[in-house]
Amino acid sequence: MRIRAALATGALLAVAACSGSADVQPDSSPQPAPTRDAPEATPSPAATPAPVFPGTRWSRAERGDWAALDADLAANGSTCVAVVKDGRLVHDAYWNGGSARTPQKVYSIAKSLSSLLAGMAAGDGTLDLDAPAGEHVEQWRGTDAGQVTARSLLSMTSGRRWSDAADRQMIRAVRDQSSYAAGLAQDAAPGERWVYDNAAVQTLESVLDDAVGADVGAAAQARLLDPLGMRDTVWGRDAAGNALTYSGMQSTCLDLARVGHLMLNAGSWRGRQIVPGDYVREATRPSSVLNAAYGLLWWTNAGGRVVEVLRQAGFAADKPPYRGSLAPNVPADAFWAFGYGNQYIAVVPSEGVVAVRLGARPATPDRVTFDGFTSGVLDALDR
Repeated sequence: MRIRAALATGALLAVAACSGSADVQPDSSPQPAPTRDAPEATPSPAATPAPVFPGTRWSRAERGDWAALDADLAANGSTCVAVVKDGRLVHDAYWNGGSARTPQKVYSIAKSLSSLLAGMAAGDGTLDLDAPAGEHVEQWRGTDAGQVTARSLLSMTSGRRWSDAADRQMIRAVRDQSSYAAGLAQDAAPGERWVYDNAAVQTLESVLDDAVGADVGAAAQARLLDPLGMRDTVWGRDAAGNALTYSGMQSTCLDLARVGHLMLNAGSWRGRQIVPGDYVREATRPSSVLNAAYGLLWWTNAGGRVVEVLRQAGFAADKPPYRGSLAPNVPADAFWAFGYGNQYIAVVPSEGVVAVRLGARPATPDRVTFDGFTSGVLDALDR
């Protein structure tokens, strides 16, 4: 496998501005020859082609050799893969009961979309990421949770109480998951530790409901899913009707590729700024030295102290924290939405690439990894 040179995270905007459109053809009409009395005009610089976006369907531009990657994905329980290069679908495939328009559980990929809702609210001025979140969560007023901020919830550094037992209780047995999550204790000051915490992220539902003055699920439909044309995506709810901000969503590879393409274009979609560009950049770079691989509910490829969450992905044990990056064979500007069972939206801005994998959990944690999946896509494109 070819080792790819690490590229700076700052390439995000450059790729968004430069992804080309093969639909724009140069003017081929005859041009008059310069006269003796008039000097030949200096050619004007070529205009930067506008980014390409899908309509109801993706435009296709097949390229690459996908046989090896497809065989590996199919053998490891995948139901679909979709790869977009410079705004055009270059490859998609389906196995193990998957199809283009069959939604399936995407688990914690929902966290990354919830992050975008927080970014929208921050851009609107209805949510201050660094103010006490207790302004929006009544249960927290006058308690030890008073210093928890939306940013600390988004970065997994809130200090909220977490345990495997409490996590399982909320997911499997609790009717009103928002109230349950808000009612857990505060165990540490925000910023002291990094813990992958489903309940803490579910408290974002209470924060966002109050900040935007509307139901989170309805706001997501109107402001994110519909504008992006995500017609096969359903935002999850608990038994009490609360929108779920940590999991519960069902979607497809082709729909989630739209989210990746939005992020590739710094939150812009067909000339409309859906998510503030500054927030996209912030969400996809390290939010804490406690885990260089984590932004604001998005995973990053930055180097430093890395904490993976293999148990939360469905495997038996976590690996100890290590120094390095999640995907050493992938450009450093890559980032991911990631869910239980190794669901991925991979975005590589310097390559103009978005790739999505959905399906069953691989048998072992060394299959369909951040590095293996993303570098496999980039290598297949080069063939």
